[in-house]
Amino acid sequence: MTQLLFYENAVPVSSARHKKMSVRTGADYKFAEKVNSVPLTAIEFGQAAIEYPIVFTGNADTVMPCAILGATATKNLFVKPDGSWGGKYVPAFVRRYPFVFAQDAGGKQLILHIDESFEGCNEKDRGERLFDSDGNQTQYLKSVLTFLQDYQQRFNRTQLFCKRLMELDLLRPMEAQFSLPSGERQSLSGFQTVDREKLKAVSNEDLGKMMRTDELECIYLHLGSLRHFGSLAERFSLDGDMGEEPQIITTETVEEPTDENA
Repeated sequence: MTQLLFYENAVPVSSARHKKMSVRTGADYKFAEKVNSVPLTAIEFGQAAIEYPIVFTGNADTVMPCAILGATATKNLFVKPDGSWGGKYVPAFVRRYPFVFAQDAGGKQLILHIDESFEGCNEKDRGERLFDSDGNQTQYLKSVLTFLQDYQQRFNRTQLFCKRLMELDLLRPMEAQFSLPSGERQSLSGFQTVDREKLKAVSNEDLGKMMRTDELECIYLHLGSLRHFGSLAERFSLDGDMGEEPQIITTETVEEPTDENA
């Protein structure tokens, strides 16, 4: 999963380039309508677990938690036709758009960027100005910087949590399968979940560490959130034109085959 996803033309924010720019956010989320998942930070698990399945994606070297938003690769079921968000909680990754931090050429500094392709960017005073008439940062831009700095800290802390999961070998590849009213079988794969049996075998010392850092709570929020694959399947069926009342939809989460049992 790329960290940019819906960013198309992110450029460094500067008074020389953006002195007259205003940004209107929070009303239209159509920029996210074609992504089926977004990264989450660990501190978001409590709110996100109420309505989204939380899984882990990545590779052998690094993983990151993410919220599943769709049952197909290019459809976000939480973006309504009018562009509004159809869930109670909007992930921070989505809320920070069109802004994002990117490292400088030396990799030592984070520089604020803005996606100029975002429809909310304008020079017609719609929304919030980035700079005042003297070229100074507005309070809005300062609040954006504070939000992204906080997000980056939470992102770094989440990476430590994921590193511990990998060190303890607690993750396993999984696949979610949906049974739709039409009889069609839909599946999502390429993600990982915590293995309950391996979690039971973790030493008391490691469990104690994870309890003190709230990582154990995050694990159980993650495991509990997997039940939302059912409501995700229901959203998927209601999103299409079935021409019939929704029927009971079942989901099952199955382990992907390994090389030994493929």
